[in-house]
Amino acid sequence: MSNDEAPPPQGDYVPAVLHAGIVYTAGMTPRRKGALQVSGTVGADVDVDTAYRAAGLAVRNAVAAVRAVQPDGTGDIRCLQMTVYVSCTADFTSLTAVADGATAALTEVLGPGNRPARSAIGVASLPSGAPVEVQLIAAVG
Repeated sequence: MSNDEAPPPQGDYVPAVLHAGIVYTAGMTPRRKGALQVSGTVGADVDVDTAYRAAGLAVRNAVAAVRAVQPDGTGDIRCLQMTVYVSCTADFTSLTAVADGATAALTEVLGPGNRPARSAIGVASLPSGAPVEVQLIAAVG
């Protein structure tokens, strides 16, 4: 899958929905061609650097989903909000360090003026054992 293709859904949902110029993405995990590239729990069997890179791949998938529902597929994208879920141990507190991987990749793909409001949330588990999942809300033009 290129970065321009929306990742295939892993269940009964669509990767993104466009409504009134706003795109809402499903949660995206670090997959390539549908295959999870990293699995495990951050703070146990996944280190911060690996989770950082996984968050970058997940956000690239989310941007591809946004592009897939744009009317012309090439218009402007302005990310408004990003939520980064981190599957982590109960004592892991470096959620921001992991989420920074998603922000860095988003900035690389869409430009430095495109940092969104962001939340980083620690959770007990994520689909298919993914260490991170990223969800975006973006305005498209």
